[in-house]
Amino acid sequence: MDVRINDILEMKKPHPCGKDKCFLVLRIGMDFRLRCLGCGHELMIPRAKAEKNIRRLMRDGETLRPDEL
Repeated sequence: MDVRINDILEMKKPHPCGKDKCFLVLRIGMDFRLRCLGCGHELMIPRAKAEKNIRRLMRDGETLRPDEL
């Protein structure tokens, strides 16, 4: 899956803060570093788990579904 830094990921499950399901990608590798767009909390999540839970990817004003990548 082609995920890049500064992409916004909409996940299947929301962050526990309850605000949003959207996360900003800060770092890519074996793990993703994501920032919740609701509360600003940063988390590390394994790449396989993150890619499995992505519902939509937003990049440069356009929305892509995982099957379109």
